[in-house]
Amino acid sequence: MLRLTELKLPLDHPADALRAAILQRLALKDAELLSVSIFKRSHDARKKHALLLVYAVDIEVGNEAALLKKFRNDRNLAPTPDMAYHFVGHAPANFPHRPIVVGFGPSGIFAALILAQMGFRPIVLERGKAVRERTQDTWGLWRKHTLNPESNVQFGEGGAGTFSDGKLYSQIKDPKHYGRKVIAEFVKAGAPEEIRYVAKPHIGTFRLVGVVETMRHEIESLGGEIRFQQRVTDVLIEDGHVRGVTLASGETLRSDHVILALGHSARDTFEMLHARGVFMEAKPFSIGFRIEHPQSLIDQARLGPNAGNALLGAADYKLVHHAKNGRAVYSFCMCPGGTVVAATSEEGRVVTNGMSQYSRNERNANAGIVVGITPADFPGGVLAGVELQRQLESRAFELGGGNYDAPAQLVGDFLQGKASTQLGSVEPSYKPGVHLTDLAPSLPDYAIAAIREAIPAFDQQIKGFAMKDAVLTGVETRTSSPLRITRGDDFQSLNVKGLYPAGEGAGYAGGILSAGVDGIKVAEAVARAMLGLPAADSGARPNPDCGY
Repeated sequence: MLRLTELKLPLDHPADALRAAILQRLALKDAELLSVSIFKRSHDARKKHALLLVYAVDIEVGNEAALLKKFRNDRNLAPTPDMAYHFVGHAPANFPHRPIVVGFGPSGIFAALILAQMGFRPIVLERGKAVRERTQDTWGLWRKHTLNPESNVQFGEGGAGTFSDGKLYSQIKDPKHYGRKVIAEFVKAGAPEEIRYVAKPHIGTFRLVGVVETMRHEIESLGGEIRFQQRVTDVLIEDGHVRGVTLASGETLRSDHVILALGHSARDTFEMLHARGVFMEAKPFSIGFRIEHPQSLIDQARLGPNAGNALLGAADYKLVHHAKNGRAVYSFCMCPGGTVVAATSEEGRVVTNGMSQYSRNERNANAGIVVGITPADFPGGVLAGVELQRQLESRAFELGGGNYDAPAQLVGDFLQGKASTQLGSVEPSYKPGVHLTDLAPSLPDYAIAAIREAIPAFDQQIKGFAMKDAVLTGVETRTSSPLRITRGDDFQSLNVKGLYPAGEGAGYAGGILSAGVDGIKVAEAVARAMLGLPAADSGARPNPDCGY
């Protein structure tokens, strides 16, 4: 196969135009082009009145060598790389040892799935409930102001990514194409086929529920075991090596290979690991608000006359501003046609996040507008970032009225430094509800100043971004883990052998795709260790990007 890139066609091109463009570009006769498959489809919106679709395609021709020689100076034609997934090994029949996976979010799911496909029959321990029961508990907070601390947006089957936009794109380096394995498994489990080739694939919450269930059933069919409502309260460490875990029930499970696929909100588990001496370090994260605009405003600003085109869908954006006080302000995990959701996992605290369905057809667009902070902003040790998050979330709970309503403010009032008392044309989507107030006391002064400077700057890129009726809802604090459970080149904890930190909670991913990829890498490292194979290149480099 050969890969041909940068094929540009009009947005409304007929179905046969792509094949015709390939034939023309490569001077081929129709009979010489044996097959065509789309690898990627994106769009070029720089000229809104002449928007183009941009294709990368994999083609099969009769004489690839001759065609490559003819176009040897064309950097847009090259052999298609091998993107197939190759297992590092397989467990022998009746292999007596079983790895443990703690957490069943994206990283834990893919770690367990890969281990199961290699025959290792993993035991998965998830503190929350199965995804459909978890959904009911989540709606309990959104509709009835009732929080279940063990079953919510953060905890339960599928992890935090289940109640998100379901984005499946990332900025991580992926030379071994593990991301294709993640996408392929999602499609096999029922995700739309188009996520294989669209530039910014997403699944959406409702579809993710069924996909996650199907993947769980495959793990079980291969001998894996998923145990819900099983909170790990201790790790057994002997002579610098993990030997198992203890559950809240008092049960002890023995294993010499434990994957910690924690989410970024597993604060009690972080505290336990710290108390047990597992090496970890504070890391940067971001804090801010969610902002909501009419989706139609974003569509018009980004797509112009093509706004509303079904092929393009709801428009998104990605914005960055470097404020005068030295802070970076950026849009975080933008959710086109989505809703702002209550995402706390602890009583007496308010946290926001964004969520979209596959259709992305809700009236508002939302995104986090967040300010980057570093450990220098929260001195006090490894857990100081967790404490800062809790302080801000508790303050938001108070400002929201003390009942899980969120504090909110119109953008116009926020920029003028006065409390909001009445909504305008934008109806906030946050459930259970919002309480209009002044958001300035909810974040440190440096963050408020930076966001006030950034919003008018963003308006220069997206006309209407600073509209006075747009709504800010607070607070967004769980952009990523506030700490890293540092690992070495062998993917194991620096000071506890057999303990494999993985995914977002460990500080090595940010979003569904990167967390899934990290789960695969860690599963391979565990398999190599259990089979006595040489270790591969490391996972010591973090991937701090966002895909939710």
